[in-house]
Amino acid sequence: QVQLVESGGGLVQAGGSLRLSCAASGRTFSRYAMGWFRQAPGKEREFAVGITQNGGVKYYADSVKGRFTISRDNAKNTVYLQMNSLKPEDTAVYYCAAGGSYNNKGEYDYWGQGTQVTVSS
Repeated sequence: QVQLVESGGGLVQAGGSLRLSCAASGRTFSRYAMGWFRQAPGKEREFAVGITQNGGVKYYADSVKGRFTISRDNAKNTVYLQMNSLKPEDTAVYYCAAGGSYNNKGEYDYWGQGTQVTVSS
């Protein structure tokens, strides 16, 4: 098992940037693909980005492509989400997740508690 704790959320103006971090417990972090999901009020959870175990391949949803960057540091058991050019529609609770496939949203088994990102217009 792996436990995940997100940080870095907050309030930012449109056009601004934020970097989210997700720290994982345990010594098996490098075995997991990692991803970030988000859920806006009244909407379904969206699979935003994913990254393979070694960080070599990444998935981006069309809604974030070109603005968000996922990365990981296996030595620090941490995955990051750099969010640039933020828009009000990016407002959501962002969840870090660990699983077996970087681009299959159905294969994420472990979840963090979420961190709120609010983008003001």
